[in-house]
Amino acid sequence: MPYFLWTIKRDVIDYHSLNGDQMLNHYWKTGSFTTKIGLCLNMRSLPWYAQANPDSFFPRCYGLCTESEKQEFLDDFRRTVASSILKWVVSHQTCDRSKPKSRREESGDSDPSNRKGPENDESKLRGLSGQLVDTACRVCQAYLGQREHEDIDISEDAVQDLTEDEWKDLTQQYYALVQGDAFISNSRSHFSQCQALLNRLTSVNPQIEIDGLRNIWIIKPAAKSRGRDIVCMSRVEEILELVAADHLPTKDNKWVVQKYIETPLLIYDTKFDIRQWFLVTDWNPLTIWFYKESYLRFSTQRFSLDNLDSAIHLCNNSIQKHLQNDKERSPQLPGHNMWTSTRFQEYLRRRGRSAVWGSVVYPAMKRAVVHAMRVAQARVEPRKNSFELYGADFVLGRDFRPWLIEINSSPTMHASTPVTAQLCAQVQEDTIKVVVDRKADRSCDTGNFELLWRQPAVELPPFHASDLCVEGVSVRKARKQMPPISSFSCSSSLSDSQPLAVRCPSATPDPAPGRPPTAPQQDLKLRNEKVLPCTLPAPLKRPAQRSHTVQSVHAESGGRVEFPSCHFQHADSKALKTGLSKAESNPPSDSDSLDVHPLLPVLPSVKTVEGTVAQPPRPPGNSTCPSVCLPGAACSTSSGPLVRAESERQPEPGQGWGHPVPVLGRPGCQDSGDPGAAVPGTG
Repeated sequence: MPYFLWTIKRDVIDYHSLNGDQMLNHYWKTGSFTTKIGLCLNMRSLPWYAQANPDSFFPRCYGLCTESEKQEFLDDFRRTVASSILKWVVSHQTCDRSKPKSRREESGDSDPSNRKGPENDESKLRGLSGQLVDTACRVCQAYLGQREHEDIDISEDAVQDLTEDEWKDLTQQYYALVQGDAFISNSRSHFSQCQALLNRLTSVNPQIEIDGLRNIWIIKPAAKSRGRDIVCMSRVEEILELVAADHLPTKDNKWVVQKYIETPLLIYDTKFDIRQWFLVTDWNPLTIWFYKESYLRFSTQRFSLDNLDSAIHLCNNSIQKHLQNDKERSPQLPGHNMWTSTRFQEYLRRRGRSAVWGSVVYPAMKRAVVHAMRVAQARVEPRKNSFELYGADFVLGRDFRPWLIEINSSPTMHASTPVTAQLCAQVQEDTIKVVVDRKADRSCDTGNFELLWRQPAVELPPFHASDLCVEGVSVRKARKQMPPISSFSCSSSLSDSQPLAVRCPSATPDPAPGRPPTAPQQDLKLRNEKVLPCTLPAPLKRPAQRSHTVQSVHAESGGRVEFPSCHFQHADSKALKTGLSKAESNPPSDSDSLDVHPLLPVLPSVKTVEGTVAQPPRPPGNSTCPSVCLPGAACSTSSGPLVRAESERQPEPGQGWGHPVPVLGRPGCQDSGDPGAAVPGTG
């Protein structure tokens, strides 16, 4: 069994089948920062985790997979158009002021036809009115009002925004202006206003410097790497057409558009980026190690915004290694197009900027990595015995501020150049020191790795599934209070949870003739379908002067058996019907009719074996019953046959008529008037 696993693709290992002591160089669910769409969306949540503005180190980015994101990108593109017009006015006047005047101009000759140079070239270009600048200023002022919350008390209907036709006209004039096909006449009169607005925009938008004049955006597939299918565009209609024309499956149909850094720091007129390694050894507590060495990757072509070819603007080695170095490029750049960070610091020292790396570049890259990891911490699936090495790509601006472009999982360790041959082997060895050697010795050598961030452990809330319970007092529906029944005696054992012994109905004493019931009829409903069947008790024959009659129930009753105190459902059908029908009281037809007492109101609360319902005990009488009615057995008497309801067939063993009413007792007891003769039995 291997105890240390290092793979390029994490999918080749079943992450959840590893033992706790097996070490793996990957974490799961890291797409929140290792994919372009994940980093784009999650960086917006940074203010919830730290007092930092993501726009200060991460170029603004939008996912073009939803209509809302497309609209936000369109609004941003239009605002950048307006600010670029202001920049054109300021830069154009600044250039004119910095140029020395010719003798003809000093003598007062201001005729454009007699001039040579850019001023004279404008006579051949398309002239744009100053209204273009006024419209751009109005857009910028509205944006500043939103950033400064001046639009809180203004309704949306009162906001005077440009119409789609006005936006289209403004955009087309802007294209002609930045491409050199047009110029703004009398732009000097707008210089002060444009300069003041740009100063205000710079205070609220930290990316105003990297926006440049061309409004170039870089379009990337949301989840691809190594620079595949990345293009640069400066026209919004072309960008939206590219996304709309994509017919890839929904999973892959995700594009990210990010503002291109139009003012990068150049070395010998060539663009470069920085590959910076960092190591995460734990996510709770979040532990980050930062590598002190990094390397620079140069483009094979000289930098130019007039050509948006990827060979000029993408520095990925996977793209540049297939291209030939431009012959016009500086020979002081290496043929393999890579520098170590140490070599870059020497270059800065020769330029008189030796302190820039330690005071600006290196600390800012550290802060960017920490911010990105803190945002993604809650979305990564942690594992205590795992680690992962990441590669972050940065581009420096003219002011040496690093801008985070993306973060790569499984950064290449291929020795493609002398620089990577040295550094990649060294970073792998130092990684082993941190994740293996440091477990046994906290003071061991960690190579070029330095501990960047270790937050206090976040204690998870305790969870005990076995202790879950519901506390409170149950709410029960109040039972209707019944008047006391004077003619019915109930034994004290009625409140017990044990089954009750019930006498035969023949032992009931005769009530006064014609006496009406003393209480209303109660409804008794059986809620349990599966209950034990029981034979209905039969009355005993009496002498003629004291005769008792039992009404028989015919088939017209619809399957219900009417008993003196309650009705029971017939049970000889295959589909057993649940519940009892509402009992109906039949008044006696003559003085010899049997006086039936209603059930006690406490009867439904009596607990019986297996959820069955027991009949209340009868008060003792002078008649005798040779046997007590048992479940499934017929009750026989010495003075008359058994009266059966609704069916003339003999029940099968264990089967009775109607709904089952368990009657429990001791076989063979004689009723001599002693209430204790019937004792509880077992169901």
